[in-house]
Amino acid sequence: MKIALIGYGKMGREIEKTAIERGHEICARIDNSEQWSVKQSAFITADVALEFSTPDAVVDNLKRCFDNQVPVVCGTTGWLSHLEYITGYCNEKNGTLFYASNFSIGVNIFFEINKLLATLMREHPEYGIGIEEVHHIHKLDAPSGTAITLAHDIMKCNPGKTKWVNQATNDADTLSILSERTGTVPGTHAVHYESSSDNITITHSAYNRSGFVTGALSAAEWVKDKKGVFTMKDFLNL
Repeated sequence: MKIALIGYGKMGREIEKTAIERGHEICARIDNSEQWSVKQSAFITADVALEFSTPDAVVDNLKRCFDNQVPVVCGTTGWLSHLEYITGYCNEKNGTLFYASNFSIGVNIFFEINKLLATLMREHPEYGIGIEEVHHIHKLDAPSGTAITLAHDIMKCNPGKTKWVNQATNDADTLSILSERTGTVPGTHAVHYESSSDNITITHSAYNRSGFVTGALSAAEWVKDKKGVFTMKDFLNL
């Protein structure tokens, strides 16, 4: 299939390499707003776009995809406050959106384990809950979209937690997310339950970007002929 890359940083380049290895063609590479007019004619020939840009650009990029009837797989994080608006715009344009905070199959299974553990632990308020995430120094948003997803899923399963903050906290109704940016770490996420007696921790550590890249391309291959808004839960039938 013909793929348009929106955002041509490290992730975009790795997607390009793997896509070509899988027999796909890259028909357009768009890395800033000025390039849209120059590459518009190539972009509209795409079977699907993969959008890995920045939080300040993603909303406009998604709208351009819907306006041009190009299905889009979005891996940019930090924009979900606009999700309701984007979902409405996508449906109004009869477009296609597949979005995820993380395309790794392992991480999405980790999400399900997190929800199960949160459900089991909600009757045990003696355990404090905390999330930690570590990423490379070039990651622009903090906390990560994956950490935010973990937090929201915990809050859905545990009514005692009503909000999260990106710092340490002793507030009983608040989840603490601690973010660290160091070196070239692809991504590590941990959820801790700690009492005065013991600790329960679940952890997912990525060794490299390959799981994210193959997951995003597999999502693109799956969604390119569909209409509507989809997530990894739909793709993995969770």
